[in-house]
Amino acid sequence: MGYVLVVDDDSTLAGVVTDYLHRAGHRTVRSGDGAAALAAIHADAPDLVVLDLMLPGVGGLEVCRRVRATTPDLPVLMLTALNETEDRIAGLEVGADDYLAKPFSPRELVLRVEALLRRSRSAEQRSTVLTIGRITVDTTARRATRDGADLTLTGRELDLLAFLLAHPGQAFRREELMQQVWGWSFGDLSTVTVHVRRLREKIEDEPARPRIIQTVWGIGYRLDVPVTVT
Repeated sequence: MGYVLVVDDDSTLAGVVTDYLHRAGHRTVRSGDGAAALAAIHADAPDLVVLDLMLPGVGGLEVCRRVRATTPDLPVLMLTALNETEDRIAGLEVGADDYLAKPFSPRELVLRVEALLRRSRSAEQRSTVLTIGRITVDTTARRATRDGADLTLTGRELDLLAFLLAHPGQAFRREELMQQVWGWSFGDLSTVTVHVRRLREKIEDEPARPRIIQTVWGIGYRLDVPVTVT
């Protein structure tokens, strides 16, 4: 079970979410605005944040951006308006691990929370160091470096990079990456697309002309560089 911070200025919705999380055995704390959420994250160290995009004061995007600057491994599930594709993409771009569009099933939210927590904890338990040329990922330390300098990756970006490094030369469909890295057999595949783009911006010399993570047209993505596992 986990300790979940629910951030939403809609008290009714926040109450429903926390009730369902409680029934599933999770501890929760609620916050109604961005500034209070940042203070709670700093003081209480939650295991996961359910974060509404539209918040008074400090908005959800800015909250997520600041969280990523200080606690890159903290899982963030963002809540967005229905069919607002730009909002969903914006949330993923600033580092949200996953999103749900309102209105949503509270049960689905609980399942997504548990999937994020499960992936986060299993990633911490796997002990592997993978090296690709100038890039090294230590899954135990939850650390990635390039030429010895730390790369600022979110937890999901690190998981995605580690998975690709562990399977060099193998092409994966976005559906397969969604299942293997996010733990979901369904979902919006733009989540994978955005995470690949963000990862390329951090590890490629020329992100617009990637040499490490290649696009395999009609299939998905492939890591081309030989990898050493120790």
